[in-house]
Amino acid sequence: MINEHSTNRMAVIDLGTNTFHILIAEPDGQGGYRHLYRYREFVRLAEDGIHEISPAAFGRALAAVHFMHEKLEEYEVGKIRASGTAALRTAANGPDFIRQVKEMTGIEVQLITGIEEARLIHLGVLQAIPPTLEPMLIMDIGGGSVEFIISEKGQMRWSQSFPVGVAVLYHHYHHHEPILASEVAAVQHFLDQQLAPLHQALSRHPVQQLIGAAGTFDVLESLLATSKPTPNSAVIPLAGFFPLYYQLLNASVEGRHHMEGIPEDRADMIVVAMILIDYVLRMADIRQLTVSSFALKEGMLVEIC
Repeated sequence: MINEHSTNRMAVIDLGTNTFHILIAEPDGQGGYRHLYRYREFVRLAEDGIHEISPAAFGRALAAVHFMHEKLEEYEVGKIRASGTAALRTAANGPDFIRQVKEMTGIEVQLITGIEEARLIHLGVLQAIPPTLEPMLIMDIGGGSVEFIISEKGQMRWSQSFPVGVAVLYHHYHHHEPILASEVAAVQHFLDQQLAPLHQALSRHPVQQLIGAAGTFDVLESLLATSKPTPNSAVIPLAGFFPLYYQLLNASVEGRHHMEGIPEDRADMIVVAMILIDYVLRMADIRQLTVSSFALKEGMLVEIC
């Protein structure tokens, strides 16, 4: 989408199931770009389930887009790309939301498939992590879906999007505080069924390194990171992950809200996110966990630069 401003500034907007993001940048004169502004709003589109955006969530989401539009005007952005992911793909009133965004701001939201989402995540992650010849599994946890990519030497070997996002897991399985052992087992059984194609792909393309893209992985970075190989990546020791995992499993939501380093907007769903990460670490026999600060937004930005 080309805006009325003639500047070379560009913006990407990621309308996710839990969180809306905006990133504004401009060319740095050396073939790359510099970030000027980034913002996220936790909108919870799937607070009452992913198949219908509730009136409250609908209103929050429109208000967030209105704020982002004001920032586009403030920074005189010339080129915009806005993408909608799992909740807007799935919700019955997703098309109505996209229509109202267009009428209110002129922003044209493009619904992207899970496979396209995975491709853009891969592109973004490659901008953040150190170059490597080793195969790796990239994992991006969203509210409605989770994208997995097996990458080797900068090329995607396999990718798939699965409907196992944290909002889905939370609403279906996390009904008690602290979470019950039977609820943990139910999540794991659900993942056994849903992630069978991932298990098969890993048997063909074994990996030892997991790259976690943003979201819950950002929380792990703030709590556990021991080194930063690049400015936009961090290494998480697995020896630190598992004690934190069990601490969160045994904490009530009130307790999690009081835990240092756990953001208010992630305290409820972080337990199912950690169950999901633990499941993948064990399934793939991961030996190294790295966090990428870049994901979908940065992949989108590369393509409009």
